[in-house]
Amino acid sequence: MGFLYNVFVYLMIFGMKLFSFFDPKTKKGLEGRKQSLKIVRNAFTPQDKVLWMHAASLGEYEQGLPVLEALKKHFPEYKILVTFFSPSGYENVKKRKQVADAICYLPFDKEKDVRDFVSSFDTEIFFTVKYDYWYNLLAELRKKEVKSYVISALFYENQAYFKFYGKWFVKQLRENIDWFFHQTIKSSALAKSIGLTNSSVSGDTRFDRVKQFLERDNHLDFIEDFKAGEKLIVFGSSWEAEEDIVQILSKKLPGVKLAVAPHDLQRVSHLQKLFPNAILYSSFSHTPTLEHSNTSVLIIDSIGKLSKLYSYADLAIVGGGFHSSGLHNILEAAVYGVPVIFGNQYRKNPEADGLIEANGAKSFDDFVAASAFTERLIKDEAVLKKMAENAKQFVISQPDSTEIIVNKLISEQNLLSDDNDSSNT
Repeated sequence: MGFLYNVFVYLMIFGMKLFSFFDPKTKKGLEGRKQSLKIVRNAFTPQDKVLWMHAASLGEYEQGLPVLEALKKHFPEYKILVTFFSPSGYENVKKRKQVADAICYLPFDKEKDVRDFVSSFDTEIFFTVKYDYWYNLLAELRKKEVKSYVISALFYENQAYFKFYGKWFVKQLRENIDWFFHQTIKSSALAKSIGLTNSSVSGDTRFDRVKQFLERDNHLDFIEDFKAGEKLIVFGSSWEAEEDIVQILSKKLPGVKLAVAPHDLQRVSHLQKLFPNAILYSSFSHTPTLEHSNTSVLIIDSIGKLSKLYSYADLAIVGGGFHSSGLHNILEAAVYGVPVIFGNQYRKNPEADGLIEANGAKSFDDFVAASAFTERLIKDEAVLKKMAENAKQFVISQPDSTEIIVNKLISEQNLLSDDNDSSNT
């Protein structure tokens, strides 16, 4: 099975090379990986002790960041590495002020490439977020006697581990992961059913991440001018279905302001065609303020604004749930006390079920039903206010997952240090 896995890796690389001719993101990922080894060798020496977090994409990065920040405070002498698989994660994060000493793409999971990469520094702790597993990497880290963890782990029934062909994959996890910190009791039970017993339920670190938003300055220039005292619906990480809702509500709710943040900035030109009277966020500084209040649709054509924009919202419609792409982060809105509406395809988002159960969110099969409910809700102040309170309380009441995780990691590091001290005396 190990041979077949390596064949899969080479086929995946070949497929990405072909796809890169048509997709700029895939091309960025391929080109970026050519620099990964150079980046880490410039940032670290083989003797540098490194805390290493791997995240598949931006969402997983945000999920793991509270743990990484807490570990950095406790181990200030260690250097920090963050790796990504997806360009959407790497391209966004590399532009920010970072806690990391180096940020790069994770090399493709070929044995030699992984060996060269891992040998460039001394990994003290490695953790991956949620379920992005690369088996040659994990095996190489085990050879180096590196402690490896999974935070906010999420197992669900349709994964390969629960299929007839999944035994090899389970064996790799059992041998190479020291501890799984599960998001949910269900995830923990599923993992234990296949022998992955080295685990505990710590909750989802995304709750810790979004709680931090309440302590920062969430001001965004010009949004108050655009809102002009009216209700504001924010369409976060929107896809086609959410854009259809914007078209309906712009006619049904003429007094309500609609801010659209597409999941991909390449959709901005398309949105401008759909809403010719809309204004771009980037053009606010060039447009007289009086014109803003006469515009019902605002298109967010800038990266990094969405999590602050939610703080101005009366209601949020979050993208990805009306098709298989996957629901985007609903907690970024809910933490501000903003009710959330989304599609019903969110198998990998247990927080969606929790927020619905708390009556802080609603899910719908199609955009027509979602539009109709939104129209009723925005007109019913009492129900809107109650859902807002429920949404915020749901997020605030969640346990401090970061503290649970970091306390265990620190205790294990201390035990490891004690063992090393004993062996040296």
